[in-house]
Amino acid sequence: MQHFHLIQVLAVGAGGFLGAISRFIVSNQMYAWLGRDFVYGTLTVNAMGSFLIGLLTILMIDKFQLPLEWRAFLIVGFLGAFTTFSTFAFETVLYLQEGAIEKAMLNIAANVMLTILLVWVGLTVGKYFFLNASTL
Repeated sequence: MQHFHLIQVLAVGAGGFLGAISRFIVSNQMYAWLGRDFVYGTLTVNAMGSFLIGLLTILMIDKFQLPLEWRAFLIVGFLGAFTTFSTFAFETVLYLQEGAIEKAMLNIAANVMLTILLVWVGLTVGKYFFLNASTL
């Protein structure tokens, strides 16, 4: 059985607490700005989280070599709670049940393609600005 250090468990919990609150705020703000005609809130947090996981991976591992506890706090805890695959799946099923096939397909395409693209962009930005900073 895997042995976990208490500090790592607490780091994930603290990050998850802050990530869930942040998701709630960002998601609701997007709905306030853009309305509820589409699942803008979920798409926004998934897109932001995807970019941030790429960028933070470069910063925490390659640039600053942060301890595992910080990675547990930010990536597993914060971003794990900030992004939401289960809500994306649920909203897609609701669209399908409502017969809104176009919105369901747009939601699938946007979440999958945009989040993969933004992980790559985050990694690329992190490498460019933080690993090659001495050559800029």
